[in-house]
Amino acid sequence: MKFIKSIFLVLLFTGLFSCKDTKDAPKEDIADNTVSTFYFIRHAEKDRSNPENSNPELSQEGLGRSIFWAKAFEPVDFDAIYSTDYERTQMTAAPTAIQKNITVTSYDPTTIDPQQFVTDNFGKKVLVVGHSNTINKFVNAIIGEEKYPQIDDYDNSGLYTVTIIGNQATANKLNLDISRD
Repeated sequence: MKFIKSIFLVLLFTGLFSCKDTKDAPKEDIADNTVSTFYFIRHAEKDRSNPENSNPELSQEGLGRSIFWAKAFEPVDFDAIYSTDYERTQMTAAPTAIQKNITVTSYDPTTIDPQQFVTDNFGKKVLVVGHSNTINKFVNAIIGEEKYPQIDDYDNSGLYTVTIIGNQATANKLNLDISRD
C-alpha cells in the first residue's frame, strides 16, 4: 500500500509541474531560464625539450592529461569545442572531440569578443581550450570581473566552469590533477 501511495504522489507532482503552459510565458522569461555552460581548460603539459619551439606538441604527460580530460568530460553533452590554433591546444581538445564526435573550432584569443561568443553559444555547453595567459582573461571578461589571475606556466590542472542563467554569470575553478599512482 505504501508503494502505491508513493507512485500516486509521484504522478500527482509530475502532473502538477508538467502542466505549465509555456506558450503564454513571455519570451523574456524563457530566455531568463536558459542555461549556458562554458568549460575552460588550459592545454595539457607541453613538450619543453626545445625552448626555441613556439608551437610544441604535448609531452607524454600531456597526452595522458588530454585523455584524462576526455574521461572527466564523458558525462557532459557538449554542443561545441573551441581551441586556439596551436599544436598543444588542438592535441588537448582532440580526445574529447573524438569521443563526442565534434569538430574543433579554432579561435584567436586576441581577437575574440567574449560577449559575442556567449551570444553565439546561448543555451549551449561549450569546451574552450586555451593558454595560461588567455583562459583567465576570457573567463574574467565573460563574468565581468577580475576574479582569476594568470595561470602559472606549470599548472595544467585547472577547470574553470562558467554558468550563465539569464544575465547572471557564476564561475568556479577546480583543480583536477591526474592521479600519480
